[in-house]
Amino acid sequence: MARTTKSQTALLPFRVVSEYSRLVVFRLGRMTGVKGPGVVGMLPIADRFIRVDLREFYLEIPRQTAITKDNAPISIDFITFFKVVDVEASVVQVADFSGAAQNIAATTLRSVVGDISLDDMLAKRDEINQLLRAKLDETTERWGVKVTNVEIREITPPPAVQEAMTRQMSAERTRRAVVTEAEGDKAAAVLRAEGDKQSNILQAEGQKQASILQAEGDQQAAALRAQGFALALTNIYDAAKGVDAKTMGLQYLEALKALGQSPSTKFVVPLELSNLLQGIAGYAGDAFHDGERAAVRAK
Repeated sequence: MARTTKSQTALLPFRVVSEYSRLVVFRLGRMTGVKGPGVVGMLPIADRFIRVDLREFYLEIPRQTAITKDNAPISIDFITFFKVVDVEASVVQVADFSGAAQNIAATTLRSVVGDISLDDMLAKRDEINQLLRAKLDETTERWGVKVTNVEIREITPPPAVQEAMTRQMSAERTRRAVVTEAEGDKAAAVLRAEGDKQSNILQAEGQKQASILQAEGDQQAAALRAQGFALALTNIYDAAKGVDAKTMGLQYLEALKALGQSPSTKFVVPLELSNLLQGIAGYAGDAFHDGERAAVRAK
């Protein structure tokens, strides 16, 4: 830990001063200035000097007990970092900077902690570090030393408070677990409902498409059946045009024969049947007369 050293008497006419050091020279008790770095000339016996280290150094503040704003006793230990910015003031304005810095840090800590609650002490450590640094810097500035940083290393609350904090932490974790589980169940229920909704929509669309396809198929089948019936009627009509009256009469006779074998007692006979039967009878009479003539000629 680099700080100012004790006063030394110059026994040689020169001194070698390192880059990170400075010499505050006193001649017969009067400060003559700051010298260095490099080779520094001095008046033996008459000159005295104090070596000052310009590098940043630290002070470990012993564990301190303080009372928070809500009357909770806590133990705190922290470390402070300093750097000499005014060499002359660091020698002339303070006799024992290390002891002075430790005492001012302890009193400043109690002052700061007394205005902060225990919860804030535990949760806002960075803000407390900055507050301590600013208050310490206000005091050490007149000594030519700047506080560059303050770091709280450990805050120890009393055992009863630690036990209460442990129970509180456990309860908070349990609450978070319950909330997380409830949110998970909610999200799962929403996803299931959304899935059911999409499934119903797809099922309805599928049924709709199936109905449309079935209707189109029925329409096409009906059209094909109609075309088949039309073609069959056309063929029947074409075939009927080539059938003469005799053939039709014979077909009607076959039909009458079938009707005669039926158990029904009433029949509907088309008007065309009488004309056809008359024609057939005429044909039969002509055939009978032709047969008689042929027989006579044969005799």
